[in-house]
Amino acid sequence: MTGDHQALALLLFSAFVAVTLGITTWVSRHRHGSAEEFYAGGRLFSPMENGFAIAGDYMSAASFLGISGLIALYGYDGLLYSVGFLVAWLVVLFLVAELVRNCGRFTLADVVAARMTERPVRIAAGTSSVTVSVLYLVAQMVGAGSLVALLLGGTSGAAQTWTVIGVGALMVIYVSFGGMRATTWIQIVKAVLLLGGTVTLTVLVLVRFHGDFDRLLLTAAERSGHGASFLAPGLKYGGDWTARLDFISLGLALVLGTAGLPHILSRFYTVPTARAARRSVVWSIGLIGGFYLMTIVLGFGAAAIVGPEAVRGSNAAGNTAVPLLALDLGGGADSTGGTVLFAIVAAVAFATILAVVAGITLASSASVAHDLYASLRRRKSKPRSEVAVARAAAVGIGVIAIALGLLARDLNVAFLVGLAFAVAASANLPVLLYSLFWRGFTTRGAVWAVYGGLIPAVVLVLLSPVVSGSPESLFPGVDFQYFPLQNPGLVSIPLGFVAGWFGTVTSSELPDEAKHAETEVRSLTGAGAV
Repeated sequence: MTGDHQALALLLFSAFVAVTLGITTWVSRHRHGSAEEFYAGGRLFSPMENGFAIAGDYMSAASFLGISGLIALYGYDGLLYSVGFLVAWLVVLFLVAELVRNCGRFTLADVVAARMTERPVRIAAGTSSVTVSVLYLVAQMVGAGSLVALLLGGTSGAAQTWTVIGVGALMVIYVSFGGMRATTWIQIVKAVLLLGGTVTLTVLVLVRFHGDFDRLLLTAAERSGHGASFLAPGLKYGGDWTARLDFISLGLALVLGTAGLPHILSRFYTVPTARAARRSVVWSIGLIGGFYLMTIVLGFGAAAIVGPEAVRGSNAAGNTAVPLLALDLGGGADSTGGTVLFAIVAAVAFATILAVVAGITLASSASVAHDLYASLRRRKSKPRSEVAVARAAAVGIGVIAIALGLLARDLNVAFLVGLAFAVAASANLPVLLYSLFWRGFTTRGAVWAVYGGLIPAVVLVLLSPVVSGSPESLFPGVDFQYFPLQNPGLVSIPLGFVAGWFGTVTSSELPDEAKHAETEVRSLTGAGAV
């Protein structure tokens, strides 16, 4: 990067940070200090505002940069990531959003514990939620360390270290002082910036090809070196059955995992009614759908204009496809237009990371305070305010994320994101669906569903080729690979459902019909919802 790139990127970074810190300061001066204010922003957000915030929470740097890079390198097979992330929202809309808003207060455990023995269920659900959140958070921190440092022209260890520390410190400030209200407005600002930047690049790509999308695809196929196979299935996930099963496993994790992500579920509590929660999801589907359609144009545009070899030469995983495309569309590396577009992409990527880590940190600190602390606190000990515990938890989680981000800065980020989705789909989704729809579900079934999905998901990833056994592994020098798939979802998701069923049918506990009836009426009508 030239000095102009760095100066402009730093200026835009600083402007975004200043705006978000201003929002946090303003919100902190008007806060009431209640749990509802800290966790749910007072439940005062409109469906449109919450829809933008959900979109801002969901559209991570992996989506903006990673998916476009995969399409640029693998064509059709990369495109399927966009489909998986978008289809996941139909599961959220039809099965989760409204019912979760009616049944819970702040966390996933609220929904499950509504008709169960609270303590074991809250500990299990809280543990799972924190695990998913930390894994997702570390992935974002690693991305911040490598991506932002690269965009700023500093690939040294010191640049990555200070980037990770800076992002971690900012997310702790956002959450500790501003809570959900500040986090929501940061996500809204980020969503507007991301969509604006993506629309601009998409229009410029289509103008380059005079609006002819067929010509764009044919040019991308020609430059790919793979010809027509670039536009057909199988370039990345074709070949043997292991690769095909791996794709099915990844697809299951992406489609089902979204409905179990704690930071997504917590957004449904920020609106006043279940109807508003449903309308929020409709807004978010429109925004996210438009965004993923545009990543398809950007991915094939990068393949056609920059070329897969240049993309791979800059970053083997394709993460720099969009910045390189922006440089070219703006007029080249030495042009003012290229400098401006490149800096905008860098600033948007940074804004994306900050908004996502703030949302994840808030969700995980809520699980620590509202579920784990409330369940594990000794009865005779002096009670502390949940909000105070949540703020302390945000600091602790921030320190852990910074430490793990620094330790894992040279590791594969995709592995961490895939694991987070797989754990969410394996541990959180089965217990959530059983609690909402199975009349005979018991406390033992709930605990077994969580641990029956959580433990296999983590163990199978540790024994997979992602961690050891191949040159691309996290630890290429050792080999304890006993599981052939890179994503455990195909095995661990069914195990979570089976464990919940088996725990229930072997339980001597009689389901509380009155509690189930109350929960059912509340989930479907909203009567008695907080």
